[in-house]
Amino acid sequence: MIDKLVQESISLLRDLIRIPSFSKEENQTGDAIERFLQQRGVRTYRKMNNVWAYNRFFDPAKPTILLNSHHDTVKPNTGYTRNPFSPDVEGGILYGLGSNDAGGCLVSLIAAFLYFYPQEGLQYNFCLAATAEEEISGINGLESVIPDLGSLDFAIVGEPTLMQLAVAERGLMVLDCVAHGKAGHAARDEGDNAIYKALKDIEWFITYRFPKESEEFGPIKMSVTVIHAGSQHNVVPATCEFVVDVRVTDVYRNEEVLEIIRDHVHCEVQPRSVRLKPSSIPKDHPVVQAGLALGRTTYGSPTTSDQALLDIPSLKLGPGDSARSHMADEFIHINEIDEGIRLYIDILEKVVK
Repeated sequence: MIDKLVQESISLLRDLIRIPSFSKEENQTGDAIERFLQQRGVRTYRKMNNVWAYNRFFDPAKPTILLNSHHDTVKPNTGYTRNPFSPDVEGGILYGLGSNDAGGCLVSLIAAFLYFYPQEGLQYNFCLAATAEEEISGINGLESVIPDLGSLDFAIVGEPTLMQLAVAERGLMVLDCVAHGKAGHAARDEGDNAIYKALKDIEWFITYRFPKESEEFGPIKMSVTVIHAGSQHNVVPATCEFVVDVRVTDVYRNEEVLEIIRDHVHCEVQPRSVRLKPSSIPKDHPVVQAGLALGRTTYGSPTTSDQALLDIPSLKLGPGDSARSHMADEFIHINEIDEGIRLYIDILEKVVK
């Protein structure tokens, strides 16, 4: 059965690669995923470009595992030498836009779902969700359907991790900061230079270390990345605006970090969003222990995914290599998909049976 699932998954991935599915334009890949599941007797649900389904013997009294990955892609960069929508297989390598991020993960999770779909007596239900807008952290992707999915116990989020266990993921806050002074003529001793005020706060962002540090990531990382001030050489600026990129670790909530920052700096601090949360799963969680028993290793992922939108324990795990994501001539090895499907199944069998 697994051999058949592997072949069907590769065929599905090639079909998905042929269909442009840029973020907010995933309707046709949504159709293809729905059709693939329905042809195998699975009842599907859909909201915008998000498709989800449950195992045949779903029992509301049991906890539910979410299997999630995305079917949107970035746009191909200018370095492509191949047709990004041509799913060519050469030397055991499948090329094409979205093959690695995250098509290989998505079709492998679909295969694992189909493996467990008809089985009775499982200790967990399964909810499969193929979602949209992950590449832009859009509001019409996973976040929009979480209320529709029902109660969820934990999640496996399919992203390329070489099938190693990403047990934590950094969150992200982008802060718009404004230091206020008073305008004046640069030739006279007047005004209150907002740049000098901003420099004091910028120095704090450079040197401050938060009291708690993550086992996986160490300290929270804060980087000042943009600064704007002044109108001309002889005018003392009244305002200085700067942007701070804050990578929050799994030992803090975004709101906690924001409160600490505001307590220490004098400038105005406005987050663009606090919705991209850090995420983690305990290392003693059954799904992590199952992976470790199969020779997998754990690590903390620096990149942001749809995990950031979940309020449940979540493990990022999938075939492919994150280093290939968004690269020209994107690819995934066929044997990575084969290994991914088998490992997903082996890990989950240790949990649900």
